[in-house]
Amino acid sequence: MDSPMCLVENADGELHVVPGAIKYLMGLNQKVIVVAVVGLYRTGKSYLMNKLAGKRKGFALGATIQSKTKGIWMWCVPHPEKRDHTLVLLDTEGLGDVEKGDSKNDAWIFSLAILLSSTLVYNSRGTIDNQAVENLQYVSELTERIKVNSSSAASSSHDDEEEGDTQFVQFFPNFVWAIRDFTLLLEIDGRNVTEDEYLEHSLELRKGGGKKNLMYNLPRECIRNYFPSRKCFVFPTPTTPANMPHLDSMDEADLCGSFRKVADTFCCFIFQESRTKTVKGGHKVTGRMLGHLINTYVETIAKGSVPCLENAVLAMAQIENQAAVDEGLAVYQRGMEEVKALFPVDMGQISAHHLCSDHQATQAFMKRSFKDENGDFLKALAVAIAKHYADLLIQNEDASEKKCASLLEKLSAPMAQKIKEGIYATPGGYELYCNHHDNMVAQYRAEPDKGVRAEEILEQFLKEKSLEKNSILQADKKLTENEKKIHEEQEKRALAEQAVKMEAEKQHQLEKLIQERERSHQEGICQLEAKMVQEAKGKQQELERALDSKLHEQEKLMAKGFTEKEAAMKEEIQSLREKEEAKREEKEEQSRNFRAIAQGVMESVSNGLGHYFNYKKAREQRKAIVFKEQVRFNLKSGAVDNIPDKERMTLKQDKMATPKLKTGAVGNSKDTTLPKVNTGTTGKSPGSEV
Repeated sequence: MDSPMCLVENADGELHVVPGAIKYLMGLNQKVIVVAVVGLYRTGKSYLMNKLAGKRKGFALGATIQSKTKGIWMWCVPHPEKRDHTLVLLDTEGLGDVEKGDSKNDAWIFSLAILLSSTLVYNSRGTIDNQAVENLQYVSELTERIKVNSSSAASSSHDDEEEGDTQFVQFFPNFVWAIRDFTLLLEIDGRNVTEDEYLEHSLELRKGGGKKNLMYNLPRECIRNYFPSRKCFVFPTPTTPANMPHLDSMDEADLCGSFRKVADTFCCFIFQESRTKTVKGGHKVTGRMLGHLINTYVETIAKGSVPCLENAVLAMAQIENQAAVDEGLAVYQRGMEEVKALFPVDMGQISAHHLCSDHQATQAFMKRSFKDENGDFLKALAVAIAKHYADLLIQNEDASEKKCASLLEKLSAPMAQKIKEGIYATPGGYELYCNHHDNMVAQYRAEPDKGVRAEEILEQFLKEKSLEKNSILQADKKLTENEKKIHEEQEKRALAEQAVKMEAEKQHQLEKLIQERERSHQEGICQLEAKMVQEAKGKQQELERALDSKLHEQEKLMAKGFTEKEAAMKEEIQSLREKEEAKREEKEEQSRNFRAIAQGVMESVSNGLGHYFNYKKAREQRKAIVFKEQVRFNLKSGAVDNIPDKERMTLKQDKMATPKLKTGAVGNSKDTTLPKVNTGTTGKSPGSEV
């Protein structure tokens, strides 16, 4: 992004997202680190953002008493230290701008800055006195403007306070206070102090009750309790008062040396310490996800409702998970294009490509998806991949049939011509026919790359030619009746042997399908388990960060003798520890859920492949009907004097005895599981032993 652009517009007292900015974020797939700056208008916020962007100009600085920034402006730049991360800088409208007249959106802009950022920079001038803290009044209103859980919307105000104290710290950004034009000495009671010690001193609580002390402590308590960490930087005046209006056009070398040193230290801290933006559950946010969050929060505010972290994450998860399914399927389809261009191929080739593409597709899904707690979207991907694979299997089989049929037609053409010429209708013609027939079959077998139906198509061809062959046999006057019977038996054995080869071919294909399903299942389990571990780790880090913050705060309160506050803090710490223990207990439940998801995915794959098995069953039935009609036609026309017993029996049966692929209840969409495999006698139908 070459220059900043408006992200949230504040016009006529209403907040609106800017479509162009959202579109830019939607195209940003890198993880984001979001730094937002807030503060009173005309305090130099924009200068800090330009400094972080590494540019002299960008965000409007302005040199008058008028506020230049309206709404929230965004600048996306490559992170200078973290690869594959984008630094998103948010410059917010100055709080307390007298020209606005109505400042009701100040609190919402402040809340949005917190909701969207991983580091919040509060910019002020002069010193941290009581007035400077009171200017942060919006921090004490956050429980009224941000909800963590959707169920809290119906809770009491007491519950809201408890929620803010114990849960905000898990999800809020780090807090940095930048004090501009600081002219005092960093001393307290004659002792030199650091910037951070100065901040902690300014946030100390007063002991005792009374409304005055309560009002004094309220914003300080909120800062101490809501933000997981806090840091302070004090900036001296960068140049003389006369040069301040021209700050954006001055060279860095012309600025005060001490100011440049603090500015560089500030930038280094932001670059090194700012976390990747996360949402409830510890999920890391990409630019695209940030766009969804902004849309959700601003729309919620526009409706007069309170933004809820849980609801926003659930809404974003639905969008992202469906997109993850689409992306995973696209990865699979691209991966299968290479093998598709080679059709027909054998089962080993298409199976290897399927397993590789399936693995890559699942990886792409896992990388993008989150909070798919019941595995519904993973199952949807499994079904989509299985259906696409089933279509490819069918296309590959059709390509194999077409190539094999064309090859057999080409190879048998010379024999067909000899039949027309009556070459075989002479004494000894059967022996000549058999020699030519065997030579044709040998040529067919020698042809490479016939695909998965080579034996099946040959079996069909030989069965069809058996009628022709038998006719020539019966017409050969050179052979005795006994010799004819011997040749008939030989032909039956040859057809039976070919049927065995065909069934072996089908068995091999079926075994491959089951093997690849099992391998895909095991790989899927590993990926799913890794995903669950990653998500559990993110939740654990949230709790640990909150717990560390509370323990640190407890130590400070104990040191200052705030026994009453310490007791309340102990309750919060105990609550967080109970949550931590509950997370450990959830692991057993997650393990059970994990197994259920894995089983559901396997069932989804089987259901997706049901389309393929239904197609095969219909093709077998169609083939049987065609052959049956052909035999009946030959009988009716008197074209065949003698038909083998097996073919004659088919006319007496109500249903042809064709090889069956048992797939549970094929044709019934509720049960299309893969059949069991008979690994013993390959000559039997794959479903015959089920």
